[in-house]
Amino acid sequence: MSVTVLRCCCAVVGWLLLLWLPSPVQAGDDVQPRRLNVVVVLIDDLGWGDFSCFGNTAAKTPNIDRLASEGLRFTQFYVNAPICSPSRCALTTGQYPHRWRITSYLNNRADNRRRGVADWLDPAAPTLAGQLSRNGYATGHFGKWHLGGQRDVDDAPAISRYGFEQSLTNFEGMGAKLLPLTLKPGQQQPGRIWADAERLGQPVTWMQRSEITGGFVDAAVSFIATARQQRRPFFINVWPDDVHSPFWPPVDQWATGKRGLYHAVLQSMDRQLGRLFDALRADPELQQDTVVVLCSDNGPEPGAGSAGPFRGAKTQLFEGGIRSPLIVWAPGLMERSRVGTVNRKSVLAAFDLVPSLLSLAGVTADGTVTFDGEDIAETLIGRSEASRQAPIHWRRPPDRKNAPPALNQPQPDLAVREGRWKLLCDYDGSNQQLYDLQVDESETTNLAAGNRELAARLAELSVAWHRSMPADLGPELGAAVLQGLLEGSK
Repeated sequence: MSVTVLRCCCAVVGWLLLLWLPSPVQAGDDVQPRRLNVVVVLIDDLGWGDFSCFGNTAAKTPNIDRLASEGLRFTQFYVNAPICSPSRCALTTGQYPHRWRITSYLNNRADNRRRGVADWLDPAAPTLAGQLSRNGYATGHFGKWHLGGQRDVDDAPAISRYGFEQSLTNFEGMGAKLLPLTLKPGQQQPGRIWADAERLGQPVTWMQRSEITGGFVDAAVSFIATARQQRRPFFINVWPDDVHSPFWPPVDQWATGKRGLYHAVLQSMDRQLGRLFDALRADPELQQDTVVVLCSDNGPEPGAGSAGPFRGAKTQLFEGGIRSPLIVWAPGLMERSRVGTVNRKSVLAAFDLVPSLLSLAGVTADGTVTFDGEDIAETLIGRSEASRQAPIHWRRPPDRKNAPPALNQPQPDLAVREGRWKLLCDYDGSNQQLYDLQVDESETTNLAAGNRELAARLAELSVAWHRSMPADLGPELGAAVLQGLLEGSK
């Protein structure tokens, strides 16, 4: 074959590949690109520093590390709350969870009422699953839900009400579920926990706690296969809760101490998630047409996981409570020169993922939806290092001003991140703490006294945002006051 012919063949092959690879929809495009598949892996109570690719030397996470080596890592990614339910709400809706009165973990009816927390996410809320489902996507949720249907809240909406065709959850959601059997060395018969969750939906499968993530992965892989047979793009959540205490690793991998048990379940979870990642890699089309985003819902439980260099932990507004590792894997979309690299510059948050994933999928949100998150799709796939433009705001869970023994000191009520600066303060703007995160990511030196104008402006901004959200009623108001407020609002 002549050199000229060979070059022509290569050019034709390259041109065909460009047509085949999916790309974000651009204004004025006349041709619909191949539909992008979306996988969201949300891990419960995982610390920023828990993956070995984020610096953990005490435990190994090779499957997640490989995903990172084939994608991008982000070090300045935030969740929108330092506790599970509101964090999940933001990732589901693309909005501040406070808009839906999901401000702390959803518990039993009495405790929800005492704290002014909704019993479940309003099905009228916009959801990523709903937007994609209305555009022809097969949608499935596999794992922890915790947005309604827990404890004695047995009349919550089914997960299908939020845009999912199929679901398999645990004891904190309505519908089909996997419930945990617990076994430790020397124990002859496994125990059962959350047995009363059977009334929250059927069918129920009891299985070893250490294998439940594998059960969710198996269901997800089967769902993907069905969607492929139907020639439909798919969106799935895979939301494991292995690293939420209590920790139950495989009996033959039992460890001693809280942190040892934590590392054992972390490594077991990594092995089980590896089956999902391998299934995506095994299909060349899936490799080209799929984006995976993987993160945590909040910081680690004290004494278990690691927040890396950051101050604070789960439930706190310091960085350790709200920063999460983020890994994005999208071989067919990603800027090749960025594959395997670390983005240390871009500042983004979980609610930004919703409009960004819709953009990558070429789906326009319903005209009635206004997201608090911003479209930073180009950043996710390594074609930009742009950050979100608006500040990020946080409000502490209403039941976490003090929570001994972990929180012996009163916690700040509010926080805001704007550029390199982060300010924490109380509801009235007092007790200001100002940190320059560009040089002090561990929040060790309060600069408020030397930057009074900046601190005052950020405090005013934070308080104004707080007042624009539905009120946190909190336990300090008491049940009687809360009941009066609720009666007066009818």
